[in-house]
Amino acid sequence: MVLPRPEERVQVDLDLRVWGMGADGRVFSQNARAHNISAGGALLCEIDRDLKIGDTIGVQRGERKARCKVVWAKNTRSIQKIQAGVQLLSKPDCPWIALLPKAEAEEEAPIAAPGRRRWERHKIAFLIVLYDERTPLPIRVTATDISGSGCYVETISPFPVGAGLGAELWMGEEKVTTRAWVRTSDPRVGMGLEFVGLKAEEQRRFQNYLQAKYPFSCSIEHRNPGSSSAPI
Repeated sequence: MVLPRPEERVQVDLDLRVWGMGADGRVFSQNARAHNISAGGALLCEIDRDLKIGDTIGVQRGERKARCKVVWAKNTRSIQKIQAGVQLLSKPDCPWIALLPKAEAEEEAPIAAPGRRRWERHKIAFLIVLYDERTPLPIRVTATDISGSGCYVETISPFPVGAGLGAELWMGEEKVTTRAWVRTSDPRVGMGLEFVGLKAEEQRRFQNYLQAKYPFSCSIEHRNPGSSSAPI
């Protein structure tokens, strides 16, 4: 039996922003620090709120944001305040990937599943208008991670997984209307949407628009031209 190689931990003193919902049910957003990091997680400290194990929080370094699961948390009753061990929910989104050894960073590059296509995801602020049939007023939100097949939206009031919404977005002067399904929902953090109303050609046009307008904001892309399925 071959045991998996443990992830290499890098000792740092790194400024971060963290946000989400504390164990008391109240929303928080604050500066914190990381004392060690890996491709899959980090040790956070100087957090003011108690955290609940299993909850999801947001973490940001510079322009890179990611969602993390709280694996453990403890009150140090010292200047370190609340310490927490967190696990990244998506390793390719690792905010501190540039600080890791090159070999480890390369190992964490995403691999596309056979028969599937992954569009480039653009880490930008992109305005989207959502419509919920239960609410007559439009809901204006900002996507922070978007592609031709979907996006991630930061919001303290995400819809539940499986909810169907109407969505409007723009390619320059052209308004595009589609249906969107909530694929992931993280309380007090945000939600992942899949654009289910766009045909393959419309997805491709939108992806080309993002690539042309924001050429330096995209992540790694894996494509299989024979597939019409595109994960978020």
